[in-house]
Amino acid sequence: MAATALPPLPPQFKSIQHHLRTAQELDKREPVVAYYCRLYAMQTGMKIDSKTPECRKFLSKLMDQLEAMKKQFGDNEAITQEIVGSAHVENYALKMFLYADNEDRAGQFHKNMIKSFYTASLLIDVLTVFGELSEENVQHRKYARWKAAYIHNCLKNGETPQPGPIGMEGETFDLEREEAGSSSHQSGTNQPASSSSTYEASNTPASNFTGIQVPPGAHAPANTPAEVPHNTGVTTNTIQPAPQIPLVDPSLYSAQSAGEVRLTPEDFARAQKYCKYAGSALQYEDVSTAVQNLQKALKLLITGRE
Repeated sequence: MAATALPPLPPQFKSIQHHLRTAQELDKREPVVAYYCRLYAMQTGMKIDSKTPECRKFLSKLMDQLEAMKKQFGDNEAITQEIVGSAHVENYALKMFLYADNEDRAGQFHKNMIKSFYTASLLIDVLTVFGELSEENVQHRKYARWKAAYIHNCLKNGETPQPGPIGMEGETFDLEREEAGSSSHQSGTNQPASSSSTYEASNTPASNFTGIQVPPGAHAPANTPAEVPHNTGVTTNTIQPAPQIPLVDPSLYSAQSAGEVRLTPEDFARAQKYCKYAGSALQYEDVSTAVQNLQKALKLLITGRE
């Protein structure tokens, strides 16, 4: 857990306040994800303003937090190796997205699933520290933010949300106002709510998400910040159905590496990434995702194709 307290958040950095609060919430449960949330905030803050005294002071303290976490978790590959860290954060973001999506499709609309959608979008922001986002993650981020706004506004207005993917329309979601009266606090900043904490889905180009690909049957990730409330009918004693393990691609049994197949450094990097994804999935006992990624790696190594 990061021990150094942060000074008040400069107004220039309001766009990263929720990423910092997510880091604080995950310090004990998911320190790796918390670390990268802070790293994202640090990199984004440096781009916004690294010259004014208050911003420099804030970034300096944030750097101290990152260095302390590096020392504390120096033996964790997800901290020392970006490819492992990327897989870990992406897996956690997707698990949170799928939990919220399943609650949505089941018609279980509540505050925690709204927060899970929104937090998933923040964690996809964090993935940019590893490079450009995939198109799939860009779409998941847009959809998660819009869903959080749409469901929140429906409940606020006494309307019943429409479950599942639907055409996206402009919605506004103020996370600070949504959490007013709760015990949550901003990550070491204690700043009041402001208009900058509002996500406006109308800023996103109009899209139709009816074709979004979301695997069915996913469940909440281990240690998810979004606890399933009792009124959803789900309890900690609920017996979960056995995971649906995908069948092994029959072609892999007979596939042989042709002599002319030459793997490029990029091929090796992709295969390694799939293996890291599989390892991260197993941390959540997600056998299906692990098998899928291992099959992708094996096919790439044998045939040179994905």
